[in-house]
Amino acid sequence: MSRGMASTADRGGDGAAALLCARGVGKRFAGVTALDGVDFDLRAGEVHALVGENGAGKSTLMKILSGVHTDYDGDIRVRGERLRFTSVRDAERAGVAIIHQELNLVPELGVAANVFLGREPLIAGLILDRRTMVAAGRRLLGRLGIELDPEARVAGLRVGEQQLVEIAKALSLDARILIMDEPTSALTPAECARLFRVVRQLAADGVGVVYISHRLDEVTALADRVTVLRDGRNVVTAPIDEMDRDRMIAAMVGRQTAAGVATSGVRDGAVVLEVRGLSLDVPSRRGWQRVLDGVDFDVRAGEVLGIAGLLGSGRTEILETLFGASDGHSGGAIAIEGTPVVVASPRDARRLGIALVTEDRKAKGLHLEASIRDNVTLPSLSRLSRFGIRSTRGETRVADDTVRRLGVRCTGIEQLAATLSGGNQQKVVIGKWLATRPRVLLLDEPTRGIDVGAKQEIYALIRALAGEGLAIVMVSSELPELLLLADRIMVVSEGRRTGMLSRAEASEEAVMHLAAPRGPKARALAS
Repeated sequence: MSRGMASTADRGGDGAAALLCARGVGKRFAGVTALDGVDFDLRAGEVHALVGENGAGKSTLMKILSGVHTDYDGDIRVRGERLRFTSVRDAERAGVAIIHQELNLVPELGVAANVFLGREPLIAGLILDRRTMVAAGRRLLGRLGIELDPEARVAGLRVGEQQLVEIAKALSLDARILIMDEPTSALTPAECARLFRVVRQLAADGVGVVYISHRLDEVTALADRVTVLRDGRNVVTAPIDEMDRDRMIAAMVGRQTAAGVATSGVRDGAVVLEVRGLSLDVPSRRGWQRVLDGVDFDVRAGEVLGIAGLLGSGRTEILETLFGASDGHSGGAIAIEGTPVVVASPRDARRLGIALVTEDRKAKGLHLEASIRDNVTLPSLSRLSRFGIRSTRGETRVADDTVRRLGVRCTGIEQLAATLSGGNQQKVVIGKWLATRPRVLLLDEPTRGIDVGAKQEIYALIRALAGEGLAIVMVSSELPELLLLADRIMVVSEGRRTGMLSRAEASEEAVMHLAAPRGPKARALAS
């Protein structure tokens, strides 16, 4: 059943014809109600979107439906048969597969080995049939249009590429019910479009897809129906034609929200960061590979400079090189407020007033089992200590100020970072770097994996920081986000700057035209 072709009977709410039907599902964690009598159904051949703010219960419901959580209230039926999954493997045998928001791969194994982990083809039941496994992996990747070597180590892939491996892994199960939890959170528009084609083909083949996303434009473009959860309860289930973006947001948060905080478009501050001829060579199987080649730009006080480009274009590498955290040999000239500087390490960057909020907050931005206070003050300990002795009073003051200023929702500064929602975790990451009093703030996918309400708060924070005179460089895969926030957008492709667009010049079409890879031949003809 493709989008817009569901019958009236199929749209019904009784679940009689459902491929999957859940009724009265409830779940509590340590006395906290995560789900309270939730109903949900999925029909063969449809894409059913599930939306809600972080903490609304979306992931909890999907973990129950996929066998991750086995202790719950309520009734679940698959193809009319009442089932109670005792494990993920039990759910997979029933034809249910889930792609989790958090990556679940073995970094030291290859792509194909991760895809078929635990289900490897064997010769005579004893010996790994690597050739068959690699060939099957190549076919799956081809089906998704993913240009990855099935034998490449996952540790060498970027976050977006690893997400595509997770998708291939789920599809390898030949599931009839596919749950996708934020599958595009690290993907560029081109990869998203490719994924959407695969999802639509799966639906045309009769697979039922549950699609969880904070990106409501994706939901309206892809889904047949949408269910909104708020505070662990159903708010509404309706055909997507009856639910525009504003109605979904109002249902999710229980109130109307502002469309965003537009940029001022003013760039009259002094130049804070000047970059000339930035280059980066990284090790590869064939020796050294150039991933940045002669990138020039500058950023002024109070300006938000956006960096746009496809996955692998060099966006993240620019920020990592400026922060002294790149994995390779870098070159070029960097100046801070007119003074040439050398940034050989993150310690140098911090000393010079450069801060980096990384794209993967859980792996690189936070100590999840540490408190908010310890996370916020970690980069500032040298300033907050005397004679090598930590100042508890000073750390508490800085952490309290950060929580208050950024509006971190928590029980107190001793709360563990792991227990915060995605949006509040991101505020802690930004807050810990603001506590270092930076002159340049580098943001890599600052709203990745957070809900629409938290995004609005991060947007407002970015504009407020720019208003205070901070120079901000921001990478985002969401073009509407860059168009909303950036005073200028620098576009990069294959490690080179291909354009610099003013706010008046910037549009999705203009950015994508400059971001498209051109290849050596096309560049030679254009030069």
